[in-house]
Amino acid sequence: MLDSFNLILKLKKTFLFSLLLLAACNKISTGDTLSKTDIERIQKLNLLDKDEKIYKFYSEFKNEVAGNFFTDKRMATYWIDKKDKTKDVTAFAFYQDIKSIDTVYNAGAIYCPYMLVTKTDNTQFKVCIDGKREEIKEFFEEALGKWTQIKNAR
Repeated sequence: MLDSFNLILKLKKTFLFSLLLLAACNKISTGDTLSKTDIERIQKLNLLDKDEKIYKFYSEFKNEVAGNFFTDKRMATYWIDKKDKTKDVTAFAFYQDIKSIDTVYNAGAIYCPYMLVTKTDNTQFKVCIDGKREEIKEFFEEALGKWTQIKNAR
């Protein structure tokens, strides 16, 4: 009887812990809220110049592992696999090198909404974002607005 009670107690604790983890989703942030360490890491990945400003940033995990953002010059994404460097991914496009950007709000049950960035050389990468629908929409619209502004200035 006591073993059954302990098992139920453990299951409840595990369920509550899992629920807490799911509720603690990452948020879309601005470049001003990123730490100096985050900025330096992104610069070391050659995804950010010293004079470049990050407007919005989102990480699907921890900032040291994953990041998706847009700046005054480009859109970029990275995934760093600390166990297997061959799985590392960094991709970016300067606005003038972007041919199209498609927004995907409903990417399926296990994927984040994303922007599919197609460069003028036809290579593609995804900039993933998650959060409340209004926050995602704002991220998409600001990034698209920045790209349109630079594209039309040419």
